Amino acid sequence: MAKRSVGKSKAELKVAADEILREAERLGVSSNFLFATTFARYQVQLEVLDKLEASIRSVGVTVEKSYVKGEKNLCANPSITEYNRTASAANGTVGTLLKILAAAGGVKPVKAEDKLSALRAAVENDE
Repeated sequence: MAKRSVGKSKAELKVAADEILREAERLGVSSNFLFATTFARYQVQLEVLDKLEASIRSVGVTVEKSYVKGEKNLCANPSITEYNRTASAANGTVGTLLKILAAAGGVKPVKAEDKLSALRAAVENDE
């Protein structure tokens, strides 16, 4: 069975990050402390997510846990929990970046129902 990539490739993420930076430069907020630190944090989060995803792919979704008495138990890979936490944090960071750009007049704020429509459109376009 062939593996299908769910997320974007590193190259696609770099292009998206470059677009965010270009928009920030256009709006004059690229050197803003809040934007710069938030964007740097987002890049770190993407790197962490990439490493966690690689770990999950190489080890698998389950791992063996050994107990003191030598008994072994199969349990969920802890990288999955960390991946989910980091993904949630990265989503929040993107929200902050978009708010900064929106406050500068560059990005129109997205309502919750519009986010669902955008997600559906992205999934349909990816298939």
